[in-house]
Amino acid sequence: MAAARTRGMWVLRILSALVLLAAGGIHLFLVFTGTGGVLGVMFVLNAIAGLVLAIAMLILRGRLLQLATVLSLLFLVATLLALVLALTVGLFGIHTTWDMALVPETVIVEAIGIVVLAVTTAVVLRRPVTAQHD
Repeated sequence: MAAARTRGMWVLRILSALVLLAAGGIHLFLVFTGTGGVLGVMFVLNAIAGLVLAIAMLILRGRLLQLATVLSLLFLVATLLALVLALTVGLFGIHTTWDMALVPETVIVEAIGIVVLAVTTAVVLRRPVTAQHD
């Protein structure tokens, strides 16, 4: 039973890392295809944060893993919220439309990521810290 829980936890951690890499990768791709200025800098920072959080999901244990899962969830929520604001009322003077490059795909990836990270966060926070040696 413990082996199945450990395996399940690793599946969640790997899925979480993959969605963080995907979200960051989309933003980095947009920088390489022409997004510049302040938005380009924010996209590069987003890509770096996605990479750092993905690595954290795979290497941290105990309380640091708990912190990483919460931060990762908040990161994707904030990233999706920023896109929604840019699509509706604008964000920092930037207005985005649905027909711009990778906007629908970004919404899908980040929404799935939020669900995956919400489940991962719930599982990690429910486990006793001493039992997190997987």
